[in-house]
Amino acid sequence: MNLRRFPVMREISIAVLVFLYVPVIVLTVYSFNANRTATVWTHASFDWYLRILANPSIRAATWNSIVLAGTSATAATLIALLAALATRRAFPGRDTTETLLRLPLILPEIVVAVATLLLFVSLGVSLGLGAMIAAHTAFCIPFAYLPIRARLDGMSGSYEEAAQDLYADRFRTFRRVTMPLLWPGVMAGFTLAFVTSLDDFLTSFFLSGPGTTTLPVYIFSAIRAGITPEINAISTVMLVISILLVSLSFFLGQLRR
Repeated sequence: MNLRRFPVMREISIAVLVFLYVPVIVLTVYSFNANRTATVWTHASFDWYLRILANPSIRAATWNSIVLAGTSATAATLIALLAALATRRAFPGRDTTETLLRLPLILPEIVVAVATLLLFVSLGVSLGLGAMIAAHTAFCIPFAYLPIRARLDGMSGSYEEAAQDLYADRFRTFRRVTMPLLWPGVMAGFTLAFVTSLDDFLTSFFLSGPGTTTLPVYIFSAIRAGITPEINAISTVMLVISILLVSLSFFLGQLRR
């Protein structure tokens, strides 16, 4: 669309970008503020980053987040890979299956979190890391599925047909031909699922138990005592990690070789 035909759209687009990203920039800048008061600037300092590194509660929450995100993303990627391979060919109910796989993307997260909590409570499942991994795996599946399915759709079937013409069985064809071609999509899906789980708050908040606090939950709890540059520093670190992982997922998805 040529924006010159709609002059107002340019101003609206700039206003939306400013509204979205200026608060993030302000948060990042004030994470280097030496003053204890987050909104009063004195001079630049890295003291708050050093403090969060020395804080045992933050280190424990970081470790919980990494374990949760890594385990959930691995399980979700494996399920998404099998689902993408299964839905590659037409079969009765394929459209319904694909819709169900994408459904967590459009459901309100608060609804999913409360429903999962009620399910686990009714089943007598103890809240904690295990329940969080199960829930995170479920809602991370579509984030891993979409890049893998997009990669599969862009692959030519002639390579696998050539391998079978050379007397390769299905397993060897998958291991030597399909998987190497599909690997960038798998890694892109894993990275996207990892950052989705890492940044999740609502599900982790409802399902966390003693000793399983994640970084988003820790930030929420710390904000109740007031916003400090320490909170800004933690948020900035998570922001940088999320941007790097999403960028990595994008570039992996663009690989053609």
